[in-house]
Amino acid sequence: MPRPQSKEALQNLSQENFNKLNNFIDNLSIEQRKAEFKTDTMNRNIRDVLAHLHHWHLMMLDWYKVGMAGQKPVIPSPGYTWKTVPDLNRKIWEMYQTAELEKIRNLFESSHNDLQEIIDQHTNDELFEKKKYPWTGTTSLGAYLISATSSHYDWAMKLIRKGLK
Repeated sequence: MPRPQSKEALQNLSQENFNKLNNFIDNLSIEQRKAEFKTDTMNRNIRDVLAHLHHWHLMMLDWYKVGMAGQKPVIPSPGYTWKTVPDLNRKIWEMYQTAELEKIRNLFESSHNDLQEIIDQHTNDELFEKKKYPWTGTTSLGAYLISATSSHYDWAMKLIRKGLK
């Protein structure tokens, strides 16, 4: 699917991929939902994958809040760089190891809705004009939101399918 280049496309694809992911999970048996993946990945089950998505939502929400207040957010997270994202992802994985899948699903849905509200609040130009906001650097707010939603959901779906084979 092509990368969204408009507000409407971003709204639709982020919600569509969110729904696809959740519908896929809903159609699995309870055993499959809780099963360990057969592949050797850090995210070893559906809970881990959804917790990863949720936490990246939270980071995006924080970047947005700080950036829109005129400050420069620490991206990706304090103490981490893009080169150390694997270490950050391991920390995220560790944070959610005692959480139940249903709790994570609720958190994931809530943080997804928070990001959808941000998309809804902005015009097409505000979302897709590069360098519109100093905190987004040379890219656009929409590019950040695509990465945090539709693209990340697509990654999650592929990882879960592969893990359950």
